[in-house]
Amino acid sequence: MNKLIKSFAWAVNGICSAWREEVNFRIEVISAIIILGVAFYLDFLMLEWMIVVGCIGAVLSAEMLNTAIEDLCNKVEPNTDPVIGKIKDMMGGFVLIVCTSSAVIGLLVFSNYF
Repeated sequence: MNKLIKSFAWAVNGICSAWREEVNFRIEVISAIIILGVAFYLDFLMLEWMIVVGCIGAVLSAEMLNTAIEDLCNKVEPNTDPVIGKIKDMMGGFVLIVCTSSAVIGLLVFSNYF
C-alpha cells in the first residue's frame, strides 16, 4: 500500500511540475475549468460530459508528454541538434493536433446549446 501511495505522490508531483514550469499547461488547465463550468451551467448530458472530459484529459496528457520529451531531449543533447529539433517540432505538432481536434469536438458539443 505504501508503494501505491508513493506512486500517486510522484504522479501529483509531475502534474505540479508541469503547472509550475509550463505556461501552456496553466492556460489549458484554466481553460478546462472554464469549459467545465459552462458545461455545468448548460446541464450537459452524461455523453456530453464524457466527451468533454475525455478531450480535456487528452489535451492535458499531450501537453505533459510533450514537456517530458522536450526535457529529456534537452538533457540528452543540450546543444542545438537537427534531430532533437525535429523531435521537438513533432511533439509540438502532436499537441497541436490534439488541441485542434478537441476544440472542434468541443465546438460541435457546445453548438447544440447556442
